[in-house]
Amino acid sequence: MATRIFLCIGLLMVCSCKGQAQDATGEYVYKKGDPNGIGKWYMGREIAHVMGFQGMNWLERPEREEEENTSKLLKNMDIQPTDVIADIGAGSGYHVFKMAPKAKLGTVYAVDIQKEMLAAIGSKKESQNVPNVQIVLGSERSVNLPENAVDKVLMVDVYHEFAYPKEMIASIKKALKPDGAVFLIEYRGEDRSVPIKELHKMTEAQATKEWEAGGFTLKRNDGNLPWQHCMVFVKE
Repeated sequence: MATRIFLCIGLLMVCSCKGQAQDATGEYVYKKGDPNGIGKWYMGREIAHVMGFQGMNWLERPEREEEENTSKLLKNMDIQPTDVIADIGAGSGYHVFKMAPKAKLGTVYAVDIQKEMLAAIGSKKESQNVPNVQIVLGSERSVNLPENAVDKVLMVDVYHEFAYPKEMIASIKKALKPDGAVFLIEYRGEDRSVPIKELHKMTEAQATKEWEAGGFTLKRNDGNLPWQHCMVFVKE
């Protein structure tokens, strides 16, 4: 029993005077924060709660094209017929089935950690007969994709919910081809008029800090979406 207690204490470095805890690596800080957060912080940013599969209808809402201009986002990606694309946090597959016809000779990996989301994608894949979509169950620390296999990674409003952002960036970097690109889509944290909860937004500065720490460089930020950043990161 004493050994077990010692091991538990060793996992966290506790600062009792501030009510904070830090993991043994020093990467993550645990403290009270926003009700919409998980009480875990990375590089000064509190991580948001994951939107559950119960919100699937919101992902498929009719006004989403008007609010997010998905058509323009896909133009920003310049999808080629042979591209291998990974939609990380694919949700209900809203973007997956828009990208699949454009990458008709390639593959679109639909990656999510919620089996209910993947089941919905599987049903749609079968009903629409879309053979180039592959369903992948990810984890909190890994995208579970082959190494050096992906041309383009898309993440739409999900990165801020990753419980282990450092590990996920490393996993994405491993799966990405040397000349590949990450399209990080996040609601603009700099713009208070964007009607989204603060923890579900990100600033360009914060995103760049985190991705640079993971070995990426911000190539550009396409500012042509109504509410979101379209940040394009490449390997250093």
